[in-house]
Amino acid sequence: MTGIDEVARLAGVSTATVSRALSGNGPVSPATRDRVRSAADSLGYVVSSNASSLASGRTRNVGVVVPFLSRWFFSSIVEGAEAALARKGYDLTLYNLGGGEELRRSVFEHFLLRKRVDAVVAVALELTDDEVNRLLAIHKPIVGIGGPIPGVRTLTLDDLSVARLATEHLISLGHTRIAHVGGAVEFDLDFHLASTRRRGFERAMHEAGLPIRDDLYQPADFTINGGYAAGKQLLGRPYDRPTAIFAASDEMAIGCLLAARDLGLTVPHDVSVVGIDDHELSDFFGLTTVAQFPRQQGEMAVDVLMGELMPEPGGPAALTTELPYQLIVRSSTARPAE
Repeated sequence: MTGIDEVARLAGVSTATVSRALSGNGPVSPATRDRVRSAADSLGYVVSSNASSLASGRTRNVGVVVPFLSRWFFSSIVEGAEAALARKGYDLTLYNLGGGEELRRSVFEHFLLRKRVDAVVAVALELTDDEVNRLLAIHKPIVGIGGPIPGVRTLTLDDLSVARLATEHLISLGHTRIAHVGGAVEFDLDFHLASTRRRGFERAMHEAGLPIRDDLYQPADFTINGGYAAGKQLLGRPYDRPTAIFAASDEMAIGCLLAARDLGLTVPHDVSVVGIDDHELSDFFGLTTVAQFPRQQGEMAVDVLMGELMPEPGGPAALTTELPYQLIVRSSTARPAE
């Protein structure tokens, strides 16, 4: 097998420089790094993960913890994080907490503490003080995605402003009888996502001087099926039907679109629908939405994490980084019919 000495001779550098260039740990000029990588590729040299871990005390592996993997949003974040980590020479270990509280306790009390990962990305999880302290006590940096976590670098989406923007779009078109399909109470555990988006909807309605009616609210479960059932209840009434629906996720909004179709209604002539996410199916359905770029969120989290693992001089960065969002107008919204 080709050794590090041969790579160093071919690149004209020291073995220490080869190690820094291929590991990403320590200062190496871009030109030297490219020369070392070219020499390693031409010789077929592969860094030993065991040797690298022993020398650096690191596994070059990052744990990513998600509440569900079956949802498009979370899998898109994981894809973004995995691609960014691969570019940095890191592996990803995925922990899916779909098994409930017992699995979550095992992950934070055992799996992540066995020194199998260098750092942790927590996606849409409001970590407890105990979970944070366990990881920080053994010097494992944490980056959260979703909302503020005391003492942890976090990427946060302003869900209140996102919901407000979606609702204001409908109001700007002239809609006054606007319904809301939001998350049911059991989906309000981490960062109070459902209630925050509902508050954003209500704030936009209040500021426009429009009534907030309890009969124009339907809870659902952030799925297409849940949105379909909620849409049927809102749009199937014989009178006083809403002219627009703001759904707290694109999957629920798509369910509302399908419910309207099955009831013989035309979108957007009979009802306008707007969601949040920019789901991969949103363009196909012509759904107006507020995009929150989940794949980019995963990539941003890795960039922040690398700064935690290899801090730059100049002091610590701000704990909270605001995530971008953007209104994307498609064919599911229009002015209400006269």
